Amino acid sequence: MLADQVDLAGLRHHGDVEALPGLLDFAVNVQGSGPPEWLRERLAAALDSLGRYPSAEDDRLAREAVAARHGIDPGRVLTLAGGAEGFALLPHLRPRLAAVVHPSFTEPEFALRAAGVPVTRVVLEPPYTLDPALVPEEADLVVVGNPTNPTSVLHPARTLRALQRPGRIVLVDEAFMDAVPGEPESLAAEAGDNLLVLRSLTKTWALAGLRCGYLLGAPAVLQRLVHGRAHWPLGTLQLAAITATASPRAVAESVDRARRIARDREAMAGRLSAAGLRVGSPAAAPFLLLEVRDGELVRKYLRQQGVAVRRCDTFPGLGPDHLRVAVRPGAEVDRLVDALRAAGSSG
Repeated sequence: MLADQVDLAGLRHHGDVEALPGLLDFAVNVQGSGPPEWLRERLAAALDSLGRYPSAEDDRLAREAVAARHGIDPGRVLTLAGGAEGFALLPHLRPRLAAVVHPSFTEPEFALRAAGVPVTRVVLEPPYTLDPALVPEEADLVVVGNPTNPTSVLHPARTLRALQRPGRIVLVDEAFMDAVPGEPESLAAEAGDNLLVLRSLTKTWALAGLRCGYLLGAPAVLQRLVHGRAHWPLGTLQLAAITATASPRAVAESVDRARRIARDREAMAGRLSAAGLRVGSPAAAPFLLLEVRDGELVRKYLRQQGVAVRRCDTFPGLGPDHLRVAVRPGAEVDRLVDALRAAGSSG
């Protein structure tokens, strides 16, 4: 696809645009309306740090906490102002050809195209199983989500390893991996010269407004990424949040949360299927991909009924009859199912 044929504005469309105040929010994948009480207390205690600039010591503590969480060296950790910043840094690698596996989160493609990097789309067909042979051999940067947004597909780690080649960097976006019980397909501990792994703290910990994440990889590659990066890229509160959410207590809590999400997802998928909706399966993330008749009209009707869902025609490979819904507890799902039935969206 030629660059001048790409809808860059569409690539920049995200679920937060759908979730207007007052709507029941199935459009954004954040779990809850804010962080748990213990994390709030940690952040409140860090408010006194706002009178000083973030220090190298703050960053070191955050990197050491993340490194301990994944069993790697702190030199392989780069703290980020949200996972999206990691994508914004990708053009610094100066790839000759980037391959982005779709349907998937669109910020990586946007960042690469905006910087003039040639991009090829590897568009998967349902059930969105990845075949490494589909990626052009000449691609020296490959970006893939795991589990993938919005399909909720969890790719086997062995499949992602097969993408690696001499002279090629593979970036695995694991923004939702901490919502997968046990993280069985994570490559975080293997991040190195040819493998970058990105994590976001936005979703599980409800920190979307604080912008926290990190990137794992070889120190030399991380140094290439931060060339020209602004000084003090993260504030003291962001670094405090990264440190806190990598603690053993937080990791144990995220395991419990992942199990709850899995139970809620299974129940929600069953309810939606029973209502006559096509639900993407198997699903591993804290969201589900739906296929409905007259998707655009259904989405607008749901909004009139006070329910926000994520349109999916802005994801390459999907169309207006695809909708993404965040996993929510039963009472909220009741309202979604009732509204979908009223919209006559089964098919």
